[in-house]
Amino acid sequence: MHLTMLDWGIVIGAMAITVVIGFLVSRRASKDSSSYFLGGRNMPWWLLGGSMVATTFAADTPNLVTNLVRTNGVAGNWVWWAFLITGMLTTFVYARLWRRLGVATDIEFYERRYSGRPAEFLRGFRALYLGLFFNVMIMGNVTLAAVKIGSVLFAAPPVMMVLIAGTITVVFSAVGGFLGVLITDMILFILSMVGSLLAAYYAVNHPAVGGLDALINNEALADKISLLPDMSDPNQWVPLLLIPLAVQWWSAWYPGAEPGGGGYIAQRMLAAKNENHALGASAFFNVAHYTLRPWPWILVALASIIVFPDLNSIQRAMPHVPASIIGDDMAYPAMLTFLPAGILGLVVASLASAYVSTISTHLNWGASYFVNDVYRRFIRPGASEKRLVWVGRLMTVALMVCASLLALLLQDAFQAFRLLLTIGAGTGLLFLLRWFWVRINVWSEVSAMVFSFLISLFFEFGPYGGLEDWQKFVLSVALTTTGWITVTLLTQATPKEKLDEFRASLSLKDGEIRKGLKATLLSTAAIYAVLFATGSVIFANYGLALGLFIVSIACGYGVRRIV
Repeated sequence: MHLTMLDWGIVIGAMAITVVIGFLVSRRASKDSSSYFLGGRNMPWWLLGGSMVATTFAADTPNLVTNLVRTNGVAGNWVWWAFLITGMLTTFVYARLWRRLGVATDIEFYERRYSGRPAEFLRGFRALYLGLFFNVMIMGNVTLAAVKIGSVLFAAPPVMMVLIAGTITVVFSAVGGFLGVLITDMILFILSMVGSLLAAYYAVNHPAVGGLDALINNEALADKISLLPDMSDPNQWVPLLLIPLAVQWWSAWYPGAEPGGGGYIAQRMLAAKNENHALGASAFFNVAHYTLRPWPWILVALASIIVFPDLNSIQRAMPHVPASIIGDDMAYPAMLTFLPAGILGLVVASLASAYVSTISTHLNWGASYFVNDVYRRFIRPGASEKRLVWVGRLMTVALMVCASLLALLLQDAFQAFRLLLTIGAGTGLLFLLRWFWVRINVWSEVSAMVFSFLISLFFEFGPYGGLEDWQKFVLSVALTTTGWITVTLLTQATPKEKLDEFRASLSLKDGEIRKGLKATLLSTAAIYAVLFATGSVIFANYGLALGLFIVSIACGYGVRRIV
């Protein structure tokens, strides 16, 4: 398959806009480190929220969703749908707290909440652990998606795709800083959504599929289109529904869905004009993330089951693609090969946009950790603002190089997703409680990090082949949570003076947390109702759709009354 000149013009034009915006805002972005990493802390909710959802709209996400649907049906998406609960809790409880704390990065939290040398060590170590190790893993997985898409559409070698995608993104990110990322994210998100809708339209109308009605009634999808797993089979509903809703959402640390907020989500809340804009940004992100994005990908995934029923059919259709990277996640880019000229260029541009928006955010976020929490804190405390910006740019390049090398070693989208989820298992409850439970101390944080990492490696590489992935996950959560709580109870709490200072900075009002929890419950129900109502309309179940839309309106009204 080849792109026409029209297709190439659309792709090149979209990427050129990104680079141009980066250079246009470079002077403002380079003013100081606050401007380079936080946009001067004066950003509106809609720009921040749009950037959040654009970042999570990565090039690998359609591949991941396709993998889930082909493996476990539509219900397989509960593995990430469950994180909505985390997102709404962040919106109505923690967004205001982050903005009041006024730190430059969420890693700075450690020296605000804890004291002494251990707190200093934890801040520096977590900055490197998350900003380098975890961040590079995420970017490597996203870059892997670019490699696979390039292999399918252009027959391009992996090294070539890594060089092209990485160079464009790193130039834009290093020059434009945080403000450049925010502005382009909004443009790229719109382009990405248009591309995913077009991909879904042509996938559903593929001759082998025959339209939406034929898709829904196809026998090959009889066990794939339900929103819920088979409730009569524990092997289905326990791992696909029970574990995500009962355990995963509060126990696992995962980028973009950190319990209590964190990472680039916290970065955007910290960059907001005020508390209300921080809350609004998080709310906008979660609504768009769970109601606007999933269904186009799901439709393409369902259509791919008919067109490419197994991995052999994918391999036969794309003999030029290395067999080592063929997996169910490859079905999404494989479906794009049927797009007509012009439309193909727009969809490819949308995927390139998704890649750039995600990687640019992770580069800026990771560099902010190194600059603020390592370089300025421990290496050069008196460094000038100009020097800090240049160190941030150099770190941006270094992160991109590491991620590109890792991408050449990974195999599929779900591989990295599962590994990240497992490594963060058991730490989530700590991140939720550390704002309020005074007994939690720096050793709670250290032990949770150590336990989760070692236990995840033990189950991943140990002699436990008989255990299912969800069983390993639950055991990891139980052991890690028990471990850090035990350490918490056996060690001394943070000194009262430090705790008083921390609580004073939060300025909690009477009943504020209680109202936040109520709003969390109602907003979660409202968004789930919209998500499933949309699916019900697609699957022609209009009575259920109407009922769910009424539920969403009622719950939304309740949230408005509370907030």
